[in-house]
Amino acid sequence: MTGPPVSAASRRPPFGPPLVFVATLDRPALNDADAHHLGRVLRLRAGDVLTAADGAGRWRECTYRATAQLEISGEVFEEPMPEPPITIAFALTKADKPELVVQKLTELGVDRVVAFRAARSIVLWDEAKAARNVERWRSVAREAAMQSRRSRLPIIEPISTFAEVAGRPGAALSVAGGSPPGLHLPTVLVGPEGGWSPEEDATPMPRVAFGDHVLRAETAAITACSVVAAIRSRLAGDLSHPDAS
Repeated sequence: MTGPPVSAASRRPPFGPPLVFVATLDRPALNDADAHHLGRVLRLRAGDVLTAADGAGRWRECTYRATAQLEISGEVFEEPMPEPPITIAFALTKADKPELVVQKLTELGVDRVVAFRAARSIVLWDEAKAARNVERWRSVAREAAMQSRRSRLPIIEPISTFAEVAGRPGAALSVAGGSPPGLHLPTVLVGPEGGWSPEEDATPMPRVAFGDHVLRAETAAITACSVVAAIRSRLAGDLSHPDAS
């Protein structure tokens, strides 16, 4: 199934109307949780306009009906894919901090999130618990994407290892005293509260810094995404290049 034709014009979803994810834009339908949220929490009324998105960048305007159904009222558009894609890899942290990180990274525009086991990570999950947490993070990302009106869901990867993420193209280690971040290094690794181990710190890879102070692990991940996303959106200069303004 190819789906409905996409308009030649690329554009982002509007910021005003609520955004909801649907399985298909051909016949957009709400699941029970989203129907409850729109009707009971946001208190939409029949005739209100909202945006239906497929999670892969395509979206269209729909009209909310009293039966919690969606009526197509606009053509399909596609949100441009940002370049380069931003990946934030963060060392596993305790409690519900990873949920906060995933939520804020999604709001900021991250494209890919991967948690990894660092040498000094204090969180030790078995395979089943790790899988449950990743699924929970995907739900958190979906909710955050709806709130921030983005039609493209970030990819939340299974939990990985330091060696795997450190070996990715364009990866950089977040350390104090590193170089200014830039779009040539769109994958940033953020360490645990205890810092990088000597072996991790000795990994031959670029190093970038995001301030003059020691940040908590979750703050460092959010800050890294905020800075790189601002450079990508041209809200901040890319200081990694001599001719940056």
